[in-house]
Amino acid sequence: MISSGLPSIRAAVLLAAVSALAAVSLPATGSAVPYLPTLPIGSPSYTVNVNRPDGAARYIFYTAGVSAAALIPAVGAALSGLPGGAPANVIADRSGREIWRYTPPAGQGVANFRTQTYRGKPVLTWWQGGTVGGHGSGVDYVADDHYQIIATVTPGAGLSSDVHEFRLTPDNHALITSYQEVPADLTAIGGPRNGMMFDCIAAVVDVATNEVLFRWSAAQHIPLTDTQFPGLIPGNTSYDPYHMNSIALDPSGNLVISMRNTSAVYDIDTHTGAVNWQLGGKGSTLDLGPGVQFAFQHDAEFSDPATLRLFNDNSSGPTTLGPSSVQWIHLDLEARRATLIRNQTHPDGLVTVAMGNAQDLPNGNTLVGWGVVPRISEFSPTGELVYDVTLPFGTYRAYSDSWTPAP
Repeated sequence: MISSGLPSIRAAVLLAAVSALAAVSLPATGSAVPYLPTLPIGSPSYTVNVNRPDGAARYIFYTAGVSAAALIPAVGAALSGLPGGAPANVIADRSGREIWRYTPPAGQGVANFRTQTYRGKPVLTWWQGGTVGGHGSGVDYVADDHYQIIATVTPGAGLSSDVHEFRLTPDNHALITSYQEVPADLTAIGGPRNGMMFDCIAAVVDVATNEVLFRWSAAQHIPLTDTQFPGLIPGNTSYDPYHMNSIALDPSGNLVISMRNTSAVYDIDTHTGAVNWQLGGKGSTLDLGPGVQFAFQHDAEFSDPATLRLFNDNSSGPTTLGPSSVQWIHLDLEARRATLIRNQTHPDGLVTVAMGNAQDLPNGNTLVGWGVVPRISEFSPTGELVYDVTLPFGTYRAYSDSWTPAP
């Protein structure tokens, strides 16, 4: 329910957002079930619902406001002027008390704020830039423990950094997503012959030199007809058949790439660019065992050498297959089989139409950011909810970590 204490304009803009999402026409990818997307509006401020003592006693890192990864650009612009809608990077303790806040210059957004390790030291990283209908155009930043920016990174070749991924690797490289608008014959997916679409690029970049070490194009390797999002986002004129939203390393150092609009995860050989295997979507090369069902997913990464973890949105808005969840999937690459280990939903049955992530914590718990649904949760290994908060608006990703700023 929408709190009566919230300004009525927030409710009006929310209804406009839901209507815009419903206007996107997508084909069903499974049997209809009685689930509706959870409304993307929360409490007036950081509100703690559950905080059990067995939760991880660490800080929460998230981006306040409306993310550039939100699907409807006009809605994001409208919400940014409302209380809690302005973009900012936030470090908060588990009570919600802010330890640090960074607000970007006017007209810019921030997203994907987190701690990482660079050259053996803890750093803060984030994306900053402008919104382009479901993705971003900007720069990736690295800041030290004095909150001073020590590096900026882009994917080269005239491309800008996209909001979806900026992941540092142990060898001080960065994995970066970018979107490139290109002409294309889109008749195979019901579009124009002389249309425009976004190709999705995965880049591996040396942070110190900004040298691009590897670049991979979705359009060159994935059939256009594999898309499960053949329409246009309201307000856009270019199609987005792939929508790459995460890049991580597999145990061999190849790239694991999630593409929301094909509902599939791909393992990419970093020497040849070939697809080693595909999980889900049309033409999965791995047999899917019982319960291995996900759609429009985000944040696919290995939690151990044989287990892939992903955030299963399970909804695009008009197409909803069930509640959103975090899935842990065992991959037997020799047998070419995927087996579900665990499927973690929220007790409130949250359904997230975009964004979202999960993080394995040192105590065995899992932190979950619910994307456009303004909730952050922590679960025990047995699925008990040990921490849960409501934000004013969603956050692209949320993380929990220790943090000691330099004196």
